[in-house]
Amino acid sequence: MRPDKIMSMLSIAAKAGKIVSGGFQTEKAIQGGSACLVIIAEDASDNTKKKYTDNCAFYEIPCVIYGQSEDLGHCIGKEFRKTLAVTDPGLAGSIVKKTEVIG
Repeated sequence: MRPDKIMSMLSIAAKAGKIVSGGFQTEKAIQGGSACLVIIAEDASDNTKKKYTDNCAFYEIPCVIYGQSEDLGHCIGKEFRKTLAVTDPGLAGSIVKKTEVIG
């Protein structure tokens, strides 16, 4: 599947209010149990990647490293975003099928 398909799925999720973005909100969604999938930008720092992949592994939430922060932010109508969480299980499942999960 083409990469822009995932971005358009994220855009749909954002319009439906099923995305939380930014470090604090993503972490809160992971720990609060509302995150069904966490996406980390490829250009995020190694520390950021480690923090969120470890957090996702602990809470048993699928996690993918995908796209650039500018593209992730743009597709959800925000400025650049290093992390975001999908809170809809159906949309999260569809995205997981099209990406390589790391945890």
